[in-house]
Amino acid sequence: MGNTSKKLASQCGLLTKEEQKFVGNTFKAASKNSGRIREDDLIKHWGPLIDPRLAQYLSNYLFDTGSQKATTCDFTRFAELYVYNVRGSVDQRMMVTYRSLGNYSENDELPYQLIKEYCEAIVSTYIKVLKTSGGKRAEKWIDKGFRGKAAAVQTLGEAVASTVGSDPDSPPQAVNSKQLSNWLMTDTLLKHMTETVYTTLYGIERDHTTDDGPPLAAVPPMLPMVYGLDSMPDYPAFIDLSHIAWLTNSIPPPLQHKWRFLFSSHIHGESFATMVGRICDQGASIIIVEDNHGHIFGGFATDSWEIGPNFVGHEDSFLFTLAPKMRIYGSSGFNNHYQYLNQHTKTLPNGLLMGGQFNFGAIWIPADPFGEGSSAESCTTYRGYKRLSKEKDYRIRSIEVWAVGDKPESDKESGERDVSILDTNPEAKAILEMAGKTRHSDGVREPPPL
Repeated sequence: MGNTSKKLASQCGLLTKEEQKFVGNTFKAASKNSGRIREDDLIKHWGPLIDPRLAQYLSNYLFDTGSQKATTCDFTRFAELYVYNVRGSVDQRMMVTYRSLGNYSENDELPYQLIKEYCEAIVSTYIKVLKTSGGKRAEKWIDKGFRGKAAAVQTLGEAVASTVGSDPDSPPQAVNSKQLSNWLMTDTLLKHMTETVYTTLYGIERDHTTDDGPPLAAVPPMLPMVYGLDSMPDYPAFIDLSHIAWLTNSIPPPLQHKWRFLFSSHIHGESFATMVGRICDQGASIIIVEDNHGHIFGGFATDSWEIGPNFVGHEDSFLFTLAPKMRIYGSSGFNNHYQYLNQHTKTLPNGLLMGGQFNFGAIWIPADPFGEGSSAESCTTYRGYKRLSKEKDYRIRSIEVWAVGDKPESDKESGERDVSILDTNPEAKAILEMAGKTRHSDGVREPPPL
């Protein structure tokens, strides 16, 4: 970093030593080494990477509005915007939000429509960042048809904004300071997207290590690695990049790094037996259904699917809708009817069920005739549940199943690791013992798990 950047960085004690280099260089480039940034130059520097609405919101903070509007911005104000959004306190993030959205303060109520537009601008920029800076992860998804379309981006923005109130489907007309504070503190997806957007706009290189300090902590990607689509040039994607990011944020963190493609009715055919054969014993999974009216919905199953008479799964399970709205329905704890799978039985229902009761499932896909489904009007298994499909009974236009996280080892595979060839040949073992020989592996093998 040159002397000019060092002098700039020394003006703002909020930045870490590593951040000083990157933020200083970004400021130099945008200000053209003048020591102050003009609004037009900053927007031009950020270019097509930033949604125009977000550019205006950030300009409101950096240059003020109305009669207080300044023609330039100094380094301290420029650095504050980054620090407060990336690792600021809730109060600091509230202050940035009020000033970015206009001349508001804690005593004012923010119009919900303004909050919604702000979220759409954040999401739009976030998806732009994923598409341009997401590397191979993003390329693989985009190449298979997950485009980050405007309609899905807008839907995700609405979903993020809707959590500012107590009921996502009945948001408040205006948002007070208590609601705003709670929202900024609890909405993990909003925080993640905001961090990703600002670290990108400010030129921060994550995981950058130098000799004079530790690396900057990386912002975990919300796009997982995708496996299983390389050999399918005509894969028919019917969900969007925004949906992938939203669902990935909703599943447990240990599973967020990888999606493994298991089944598609378009590719593998409309066969319940084929679907069962491909999804069993694969670990946690996500089922996505599109009905004949274009509603897209599904569920996250925490346990491996397995044929049997009992319900399995636990409270991390949830149901969701992706279109026309994006909503999550988490476990209510009322019962454990999270996932059920059966076929070829005479006394129990044959099909796949998530939530509710037999014949009244939140997601019910019968084995025969495969291609039909139903979604109950009510379901006590999931909190706040509303019917997922447009109509109670529907035709399946598309159904997919994705495993998430690493594939679990089967009991056979885990057992084979601790089995010596002599364990399977008792005669050879007896000969060694009679000859006074010992098996060296006995002393180094770990004891079997309890």
